[in-house]
This record gives sequence, C-alpha cells and structure tokens, in this order.
Amino acid sequence: MALLSFERKYRVRGGTLIGGDLFDFWVGPFYVGFFGVTSVFFAVLGTALIVWGAALGPTWNLWQINIAPPDLSYGLWLAPLADGGLWQIITLCAIGAFVSWALREVEICNKLGMGYHVPIAFGFAIFAYVTLVVFRPLALGAWGHGFPYGIMSHLDWVSNVGYQFLHFHYNPAHMIGITLFFTTTLALAMHGSIILSATNPHEKGDMVKSSEHENTFFRDIVGYSIGGLGIHRLGLILALSAVFWSAVCIFISGPLWTEGWPEWWNWWLELPIWSLT
Repeated sequence: MALLSFERKYRVRGGTLIGGDLFDFWVGPFYVGFFGVTSVFFAVLGTALIVWGAALGPTWNLWQINIAPPDLSYGLWLAPLADGGLWQIITLCAIGAFVSWALREVEICNKLGMGYHVPIAFGFAIFAYVTLVVFRPLALGAWGHGFPYGIMSHLDWVSNVGYQFLHFHYNPAHMIGITLFFTTTLALAMHGSIILSATNPHEKGDMVKSSEHENTFFRDIVGYSIGGLGIHRLGLILALSAVFWSAVCIFISGPLWTEGWPEWWNWWLELPIWSLT
C-alpha cells in the first residue's frame, strides 16, 4: 500500500510526446500513453504475422519454425509475402514496437522528473538489432543478409556467419565486445555480492553494515572503491559499450572486411620489429 500511495504523486497528466491527454492514463500499474498503444499494435501484428508464416511452413515445432529473409536475388526490393515479404513486414513491426517502447519510457521519465538513462540504454539494444536487420543488409545490398526469425535457424545463421569469416573470435571488435561483457558481469557480480554481504547480518542481532564497510572492503582488496553511485555508472558504461562493440563487430564483417578474420592480423606479423630478430 505504501508503494501505491507513493505512486499517486507521479500519476499526473503531462510529459507526453504525442497525443496529449488522449492516452495519458494507467491500466493497473502500467502507464499506457500513445506509444504504449503503438507498442501493443506492432507487437500483436508482428506476432500474428509470425504465426501466419509458421502456418505456411512445414512444421509447428517451436524449435524449427523459421521466418526467413528474402533471397539475395531480391536485393533491397520488396519480396512476395511467402518468399521473404513476411520477414520484411515483421522486421518493421519489431522496430516499431521497440522504438515505441523506448519513447514510452521517455514519457514515464518526464512524469517522474528523472533522466533518460533507461530509454538511452534500451536504445543501444535497438541499435544492435537494427544493425543486424537493416544497416548491415543495406551495406551489403540485400535484405537476405539479415538473420531469420526462428530458434534453430537463427543459431544456424550465427554459426554460418562465423564460419564464413573462418574464426570469428579473431574479429578485433568481437574481442572488445566479449571482454566488455565479461567485465560487466564481473563488476556487477562484485557489486551485488558486497551489497548482500553487508546487508545480511552474520548473526542474529548484528548491525547491518554501511556503505563505509563496503568501501573499506574494496580499498583493502583492490586498492580503490568507486562508490555506490560510481559502480552503477561503471556498470551502465560497460554494458552499453559491450552492446555497441557487438554491433560494430557484425557490421564490419562483410561490408568492410570480406576475408577470414585471422588474416586481418597479418599487419601484426609484418611489423618491422620482427625483422630485427
């Protein structure tokens, strides 16, 4: 009840980007808004088209359903629905739903009087998706370079792209992205574990530890404590950087580099320093 009383303070009119008061209301704990309506519209339409595509296919097995992009021969043109046109419309619906959700988050931020960190962070995820299904296919000249919608077919696509460039883990941007993903996990695991350790008393009646105890622990272990606010900023920066470099690693594979990624490292072997030995 205390949470509901707290929320009443923020359930006020205003802060909308489009539509004014038309959709400025809540359904239970969920804010609707104009972009909430468009999110639901695009999500429902896209899901219905996926079901339609599955009905056209040979199986209803959830693992094997596949909505493939158009054949490369269609280039950047529209394809018939059964030959990739469904994939094109579903992609538009997905982008519409994702962007609508981000804009809905902006409206909620306006109501709460807070920064746009959440929609900006979600925007990086949208950027990674759009890179895969729009930017990279555009750069390669065919929608057929997008990934298919399906569980096994998507995994096959990832595997095939990896083998297309021999050892994909030699992609330098891939290396940076993976390193940042692991670093994000490490930083937030350390943060979460210290919070639990400080908050949970060791014995009944023990005092709950303060942030100074947490700071002291990390000063003793790693020589420096970034602080409670700092670790959240660091986690956000690391996570967004990981997503960004993941998008970079796939975009440069094909449009900017067409050979096997191990060959990219020939520049290292050709450095003059090696001729001195």
